[in-house]
Amino acid sequence: MVSKRLISLVVPCYNESEVFPYLERELASLADRLQEEFDVEIVLVDDGSRDSTWGLIKEFGGRDVRVRGITLSRNFGHQVALTCGYDLSMGDAIVCMDADLQDPPEAVVEMVQKWKEGYDLVQAIRIQRDGETRFKLWTAAAFYRLIRALGANHVTANTGDFRLMSRRALDALGQMREYHRFIRGMVGLVGFRTTDIYYRRRVRKAGTTKYPLRKMLRFASDAIVSFSTVPLKLSFIAAVLLFFVAVGYLGFSTIRHLFWDVPLVPGWSSLILSVVALGASNLISIGILGEYVGRIYEQVKQRPLYFVQETTSMASVPKSLGETNSLEGL
Repeated sequence: MVSKRLISLVVPCYNESEVFPYLERELASLADRLQEEFDVEIVLVDDGSRDSTWGLIKEFGGRDVRVRGITLSRNFGHQVALTCGYDLSMGDAIVCMDADLQDPPEAVVEMVQKWKEGYDLVQAIRIQRDGETRFKLWTAAAFYRLIRALGANHVTANTGDFRLMSRRALDALGQMREYHRFIRGMVGLVGFRTTDIYYRRRVRKAGTTKYPLRKMLRFASDAIVSFSTVPLKLSFIAAVLLFFVAVGYLGFSTIRHLFWDVPLVPGWSSLILSVVALGASNLISIGILGEYVGRIYEQVKQRPLYFVQETTSMASVPKSLGETNSLEGL
C-alpha cells in the first residue's frame, strides 16, 4: 500500500478557552474532510496560557488521536509559538491558522488544492475584514504601505500568518533562527513557487483579541527593524541636513555681521532653538541605532527561541538545530 501524504494543521493558542469548543469542532470537521485524501495531524501550541487552554488541548487529544499538543514554559509570543508549531510539525504540507477562527478553515481546502498543483507557498489575502474598527483597518493599511516603502517588497499587503507551506519551503524557513521574528516577512524571502488565494476574514468567534495596540506597535517595530535599514539611513540624512542648515545659518550670520554690522548672535531664542534641535536629532539618531544594536546583542547570544514544558501524544522536540529544549520531566 502507498501511504498518504501528511498535512499538518498548526494552531498557536493563548488564553483561548472561550473559543476552544468551536475551534475543536472546526478542526475535527476540517481534518475529516482532508482525510479522504490525506493523513492529517493537528498541532496545537499552548503559548503559556493562564486559563484552561492547555487542559482543553489535552482533552481534545484524548478524544482524537490526530491531535499533538505542546505547551511552552511561559508566554513567548505568537511568532515564537508559531515557530514551535512549525518545528514540531511533520507534514508534507503545513497550514497555520489562528485559534480565534477569524481565518475560515474551509479556505484550507483551497490552499491544499493549490499545493497539489505544485505550489510551495500559498498565501491567504484578506479582501474584507469583518468586525474590525476603522482605526485597526487604517493602521494595518498604513503599516503595509510603510514596510513596503522601506524596501520590504516581498511582504504582501493584507496577509497574516494564515498560509500553507510545502515541506521544502518550511525547511528553508527553519534555517532562519531570528530572535525577533516577523514570519510573514521571512516567508517572502524563502521564494519557491508562490500563489495566492483570497478570503473574507470573519469576526472572532469568542473571546478577546490578543493583539492590543501596544503589541501591534511592538510587532510593527520588529518588522521594520528586522527588514529594513532605511531608519538608519534617514537618521544619517537628517544629521547631514541639519549640519548644512547650521553651517548655512552660521555663514548667513557672519555675512550680516561683516557687511551690515548686525550682531553675530541676534538673540538667545535662535541659539536655544538650535541647541534643542541638534540635541533632539542626536538623541533620535542614537535611539534608532540602539534599536539595531540591541537586536544584534540579543541575536548573538544564541539563546533558544522557546522551551517546551510538556507534550501530548508522540510529539517530540527536535535537537538537530540545537535551539529548542524540552523541560518536560524537570
